[in-house]
Amino acid sequence: MTKESKYLIVIAGPTAAGKTELAIQLAEQFNTVILSADSRQFYREMSIGTAKPNKEQLKRVKHYFIDTKHVDELYGAGHYEKDAIALLNELFKHHRLVFLVGGSGLYINAVLNGVDDFIEVPEALRTELNHKFKEKGLQWLQQELKRKDETYYDQVDLNNPQRIIRALEVCNFTGKPYSSFLKKNQNPRDFKTVPLLITPNRETLYKRINERVDDMMRRGLEDEVKSLREHRHQNALKTVGYKELNAYFEGEINLKNAIEKIKQHSRNYAKRQLTWFRNQGRFMEFAPDDIKAIKSYIQSVIE
Repeated sequence: MTKESKYLIVIAGPTAAGKTELAIQLAEQFNTVILSADSRQFYREMSIGTAKPNKEQLKRVKHYFIDTKHVDELYGAGHYEKDAIALLNELFKHHRLVFLVGGSGLYINAVLNGVDDFIEVPEALRTELNHKFKEKGLQWLQQELKRKDETYYDQVDLNNPQRIIRALEVCNFTGKPYSSFLKKNQNPRDFKTVPLLITPNRETLYKRINERVDDMMRRGLEDEVKSLREHRHQNALKTVGYKELNAYFEGEINLKNAIEKIKQHSRNYAKRQLTWFRNQGRFMEFAPDDIKAIKSYIQSVIE
């Protein structure tokens, strides 16, 4: 195959937008496979709260990067880029196009553009920020980031203290915004990319989020989180759905409030996801139920 004949079709979008089923239908029609770009679907122990494809869906289309890691393993965007590019090089020997599906913008960006390398920051600076986080809380970290780098504040998962601390340590050490170090130019790839953004209207999206959370609770999310209590301090378990129920188990809130917070935080996260993807300026937007238009667009690009 020539370079021009290889295409990575990116199906991105906010949580609960309908990406999974849409991508499976498209992959079936194009007779190809799917790479997950969801930074929590990697973990074997986290299934209900990460909305992984179910067994039937996984039988319909081959998926990669699902259930490949343990919650104690650190698996960042840099690791993912290396593994995904190596896998794509093999997959493109047999497929003209492959789908990359998910809502984790940093991981998708790692495959499209590469991961940025930053200078080493003194350990004492990181320790100091972690101490202040424990002392003053997440909201303090968020406000510090907004003050020092509003651009990255609008992009990052604000419920992930590790990423905020990483940005702040670079800001504090260099005196420059973390976002100013991010790559501006795309790394050369041996394939073309077709970035698509799946965007339900807000009312529909929020309704789907609320219904999904209720369904997760019916399917046993509370028990899933309880079974992972010994790992609750791991970064993977700081995810929406898990952290709220852990707060319930700690006696900080009741179950009803925990469920409402999961819904609220999921809606907030979806809004940030949309902002991030739209700020990239390269995603074609489609409604999740407009599979005919999406398929037609893909065919027009690859022909």
